Amino acid sequence: MAVSTDAARRSTREGRRTGDSAGARRLASTFAGYFILIFFALVFLYPFVIQIANSFKTEPDAAAHPLSPIPDPVTLNAYEKVFLNTDLPLWLGNSLLVTIIITVGRVFLDSLAGYALARLRFPGRGALFSAIVAVIAVPGVVLFIPKFLVLNQLGLYNSYTALILPVIADAAGVFIMKQFFESIPVSVEEAARIDGAGVFRTFWSVVLPMARPALLTLTIISFQGTWNEFAHTLVAVQSPELFTLPRGLADLVSGSLGKGNQYPLKLGAAVLATIPVAVIFVVFQRYFVRGANEGAEKG
Repeated sequence: MAVSTDAARRSTREGRRTGDSAGARRLASTFAGYFILIFFALVFLYPFVIQIANSFKTEPDAAAHPLSPIPDPVTLNAYEKVFLNTDLPLWLGNSLLVTIIITVGRVFLDSLAGYALARLRFPGRGALFSAIVAVIAVPGVVLFIPKFLVLNQLGLYNSYTALILPVIADAAGVFIMKQFFESIPVSVEEAARIDGAGVFRTFWSVVLPMARPALLTLTIISFQGTWNEFAHTLVAVQSPELFTLPRGLADLVSGSLGKGNQYPLKLGAAVLATIPVAVIFVVFQRYFVRGANEGAEKG
């Protein structure tokens, strides 16, 4: 009886030691995981901190201590110069106009094309979808010269039309919408057709409201991509009156304001250019995450 009691005690102690060891390993693993996440978060965020800090510095301070996150002294001279000595308000207006039109156009046209490829049966449907997927794989730089030649031949070069028309629909958006529409049950559309709805009415009133997760995703991606678009503006416009923010900022970086690094001015303009995208993401973040979860559940 005493032997069995001793064995039970030893077993209990070994179990406790095993549990303590497993708990220590879990704690160490959790600590290491958080340490890695915090480290990479700081690595990712530090450039933004430097950007904001340098925009509040004087030019000598920014040149002498570019990596310091603390301005000494703090000044708003860079932001004053951005608005008074550059065409930033014009660039903002152009970017806002072009971005809104392209985002709305992409959401509407990509949705139409995606629905047609997902539901309508017509000759060449498979080949057309394969061509769209192939377009996604083509590097954008390959299309620079053909884009310029087409715009020039059609008389669209150096105009708002040149900024908007060639990118108002994109293959990636069509792909996203097609894949989502295929996840929606066909029975929903059949019920709408029994009630007398046509193809477009079914798409607009029944299917499109159900595609909110994909629409939100496409809206955010289109807005961010268009707002930051630089390469297309190089082959679309030449007049400074048509510059968007990325093109205008590139002009600043290239030294259009004269001699000197002028880090505070350039980084201040970059901060102002980042604000709209950040606001859009913050405003739509919860809808975006909720929509993504809904889409995953439906998938």
